[in-house]
Amino acid sequence: MTATSALSLPRTFATAARVLRQLRHDPRTIALMILVPCVMLFLLRYVFDGSARTFDTIGASLLGIFPLITMFLVTSIATLRERTSGTLERLLAMPLGKGDLIAGYALAFGAVAVVQSALATGLAVWFLDLDVIGSPWLLLLVALLDALLGTALGLFVSAFAASEFQAVQFMPAVIFPQLLLCGLFTPRDAMHPVLEAISDVLPMSYAVDGMNEVLHHADLTTAFVRDVTVVAAVALLVLTLGAATVKRRTV
Repeated sequence: MTATSALSLPRTFATAARVLRQLRHDPRTIALMILVPCVMLFLLRYVFDGSARTFDTIGASLLGIFPLITMFLVTSIATLRERTSGTLERLLAMPLGKGDLIAGYALAFGAVAVVQSALATGLAVWFLDLDVIGSPWLLLLVALLDALLGTALGLFVSAFAASEFQAVQFMPAVIFPQLLLCGLFTPRDAMHPVLEAISDVLPMSYAVDGMNEVLHHADLTTAFVRDVTVVAAVALLVLTLGAATVKRRTV
């Protein structure tokens, strides 16, 4: 029997439940996804213990970047493990569409992303005293969208890796350029015009811009709406491309 093409909520939820059951038996992966961003924020706060304004300046940006990076790593490796073990081949031999599969993985890792983003945002704002003018709920929204973007990118690049090591190798190609050009180290308008133009099409740039909008504005701004819309749209686009590439390694 071949995989069905229509997206089915029962099949999607069943896939998500299976992934979450697997994660429950892998405490190291759970710790990496949930605790590492919090630990990194904690360390960052006290690295700049003598300069609280520095933490306020970059803390909000990193609140979005850390979840994106950790979700990218975990999702790409976990998905690639199922590809190489033959699990995806067996699943797609059942009445399970590629859309169901990708949506189920995204839903499962997205649920973890909610917990991760909530803990990291709460730690930064209420324990580490990150000075935010806007609503912390908007910070949480951007952090969650960033984590979902990392999940989508991880699902996508896993289609092009033959081993877990190769999946990790995609990080310098996919994440590092965005990290350098997102405006974390210097304002994007101060970069070389070519690099500024490249940064304008990278989703992490909009994630950082969205965090900075919340950091400096009490009210919801048009720029913030634009930024979160771009991040969400890119995540959806990458998930769609990920569904299209499932067949590449499984049949």
